[in-house]
Amino acid sequence: MTAHALFNPTRLTLARKRRGLTMTKLAKAVGVEPRSISAYEKGEFGPDDERLGRLCEELAFPVAFFFGDDLDEPTPDVASFRALSKMTAGQRDTALGAGAIALMLNGWIEERFELPPSDLPDLGREDNPEAAARTLRQQWGLGELPIKNMVHLLEAKGVRVYSLSVDAMEVDAFSMWRTNTPFVFLNTKKSAEHSRFDAAHELGHLVLHRHGSPQGREAEKQADAFASAFLMPRASVLAHAPYMASVEHLIQLKKYWSVSVAALNYRLHAVGALSDWHYQSLCIEIAKRGYRKREPAEGHREASQILQKVFAALRSESISKGDIASDLCVHVEDLDQLVFGLALTGLAGGAKGSAKPAKPTRLHVVSQRDE
Repeated sequence: MTAHALFNPTRLTLARKRRGLTMTKLAKAVGVEPRSISAYEKGEFGPDDERLGRLCEELAFPVAFFFGDDLDEPTPDVASFRALSKMTAGQRDTALGAGAIALMLNGWIEERFELPPSDLPDLGREDNPEAAARTLRQQWGLGELPIKNMVHLLEAKGVRVYSLSVDAMEVDAFSMWRTNTPFVFLNTKKSAEHSRFDAAHELGHLVLHRHGSPQGREAEKQADAFASAFLMPRASVLAHAPYMASVEHLIQLKKYWSVSVAALNYRLHAVGALSDWHYQSLCIEIAKRGYRKREPAEGHREASQILQKVFAALRSESISKGDIASDLCVHVEDLDQLVFGLALTGLAGGAKGSAKPAKPTRLHVVSQRDE
């Protein structure tokens, strides 16, 4: 059978976008005309063996990847991006490509493990984001307490959390629903506090915009307001608000809610604990000290319970990252990027053969109350 007989053009498009390449750049790298790449992706004809090898080398995907079935690919209209207006099309496509591979990995995991079902209500009819955050806290029994670990909380409520591992501050995070399963993708190279806020922001999208567009300035404002209220409940903030707060006060107080100095300053102003003048003065001082880019007294980064438990169970069965990568027809590096900052896999990289599905193992994820 010839190399292009079973060649899947949609997988070439996904691989190219995952690596952030245009057709022109990919064509130049593999030594063909741009119209040839276009023809490959349209399915007009496939690459010969030599050009297929060059494509595999340039895109860092095994040959087998390009001969699989169509993949479930996230699209820009269903994914919420925090800073879509600041992102290039290439950055957006790279993030969505990571999402497609995450869906593959998640499907592989769910064949073998029983993960927590979704427990996210649809709060799209709430009067405002503050009310939605209050309602969700009540439904989840959180009261006014600080949330110790956002990643653990999301996972306990059935959200699948993966890493984007993108060296671009414009790519904050994004979320989406796939059938009845919610997903959140975090840029784990940001500060722990910013990553927590991103997680709460994406939770806002999931519960507020499940049946509407998760994009646009108004949707982003709503998700921001939800995250602020969810992480820092009004009554709790008012009870702890210092008189005539300084930046030093904020640095100490932010540790209680594990938020950034800037986020706490904003919330204090939103609940009326800071005047407009006082808030603006603190904004200027925070910016002057460089705290918008470098968070002072950064907290501990939050890890994933689900991924840690999955990889621990696989390790006990002598299943390596190479085995998983082989099953998914990707390289180990792509798996590492999906769990970067969320889990230390502890799995050897070399493949030992196909990892066959077994009876699903039920995973227990501790809730906020258990911690």
